Amino acid sequence: MNGFVLFGFVGSNLDFGSEHNRWHLWRPTVALGMHEELLIQRFELFHRPAEKELLETVMHDFASVSPETEVRSHELSLADPWDFEEVYGKLHDFVSNYSFLPEKEEYLVNITTGTHTEQICLFLLTESRHIPGKLIQASPPRRKHRDEVAGTYKIIDLDLSKYDRLASRFARDRQEAASFLKSGIATRNAEFNRLIERIERVVLAGPSPILLTGETGVGKSRLARRIYELKRSRKILDGPFVEVNCATLRGDSSMSALFGHTKGAFTGAVGERPGLLRTAHGGMLFLDEIGELGLDEQAMLLRAIEEKRFLPVGSDSDVCSDFQLIAGTNRDLGDEVKAGNFREDLLARINLWTFRLPGLTRRREDIEPNLEFELQQYTDRTGSKITFNKEAKKRFLDFATSSAAVWKANFRDLNAAIVRMSTLSQGGRISREIVEEEIERLGELWSDTTKENRTESRLLESILGPEKLESLDRFDLPQLAETLRVCRESASLSEAGRRLFNVSRTEKKTSNDADRLRKYLAKFGLDWEGVKAKSCVEQ
Repeated sequence: MNGFVLFGFVGSNLDFGSEHNRWHLWRPTVALGMHEELLIQRFELFHRPAEKELLETVMHDFASVSPETEVRSHELSLADPWDFEEVYGKLHDFVSNYSFLPEKEEYLVNITTGTHTEQICLFLLTESRHIPGKLIQASPPRRKHRDEVAGTYKIIDLDLSKYDRLASRFARDRQEAASFLKSGIATRNAEFNRLIERIERVVLAGPSPILLTGETGVGKSRLARRIYELKRSRKILDGPFVEVNCATLRGDSSMSALFGHTKGAFTGAVGERPGLLRTAHGGMLFLDEIGELGLDEQAMLLRAIEEKRFLPVGSDSDVCSDFQLIAGTNRDLGDEVKAGNFREDLLARINLWTFRLPGLTRRREDIEPNLEFELQQYTDRTGSKITFNKEAKKRFLDFATSSAAVWKANFRDLNAAIVRMSTLSQGGRISREIVEEEIERLGELWSDTTKENRTESRLLESILGPEKLESLDRFDLPQLAETLRVCRESASLSEAGRRLFNVSRTEKKTSNDADRLRKYLAKFGLDWEGVKAKSCVEQ
């Protein structure tokens, strides 16, 4: 590369000088041409119509100090050089039509001259890579060297990946934010840690709705509150956190609870009620179990999300509320849409970012750090410091991380277990005896689930065989087990098909339930006759 291509504005004040004194003054535009080590091949110089005389002087003087530089002038007709929209628009149009050749030329953008608005716009266009270059900032000479009118300059590269200390700082900030979302728990599950890292990037990037899915007790409510607290700590939100479990909203009162009502809107409405959406203005609204909302409430919510406006019950005029929405559900909302229980347009609006939180049985390596967290939470609530003795802790963790622990309610089960053992502990120590009692209690609590799992496994193994069963994804097992159970209880392929597809068959113009079932069984190398024959042998 032969030299730099420089972009900049004529400085209407800093570049001005009279015929007699201008060579004794620091004029930043001209000064950039005085540095022997800064070879400027071409200068793209912006000016306003009223600055033509100053432009001619600056171009003449620049040519005298850097004769090898080609100076090109570009007039920008700006009605107001302090108007951000106008200045950015004119500069954006210019650089969009400019033929950049980064493989052959290096570009510098002078942010020393021009109005502050013009300097900011040049910075933004460089930072966004519309101008594929670096910034250059000129500085006047120090007071004791006033005769050195060239002054100094500094080149600034906005490629942050090149700044090791900044990169380390940003990485540390991301780690701290992710740790905050995890309540400081040193989780070990790689899948969950990656999920939290993605959530951290999304929630700090903007106010888009977020959908949290997963089984009951996986921590959707806690995570939603931590997201809010993180955004509030970064000054992204300043309003309140408003949480509601939609399963508690029933009948006519649900509209009033969500959207508010006017005085006298209905019998018993003795005063105005703002509603949860208006209360959440400027903050975050967490709608847990959003799949429980009625279709009318869903329609109102959709408008509130898209337009930031809605109509309170009994009101003739809209009210405004700007909030970030986080929704939670343990249902498959796609299936709810097919069943007619959830609006497709609302689902499309809230699932821009969908994150499924894994259950505790998929994060067994995280049980130990969560155990320590729950003990600390108990201490914070009660003021009593509780610990395990060594033998008791090992026994509980061996059980908790084994397949015998089904953790049906996920972290709610774990929390309840810790509370029970801590309450029964003597002298602040959880003993082996207390652990054994808790293991027995949990076994009884989960007995129905364990029994169902055993029955399901026996059925699948009897028909598929152990090797075939081992080769299947866990995702397929519950659906296949239910299909085989229905087949075993049905007299014919058609009857089994009708029972299995009794909902979806109503949406089809023509239905061939037997054929659908036959094709499903074939996916697993099964057929109706073989399934019935093996079922008879088992029975």
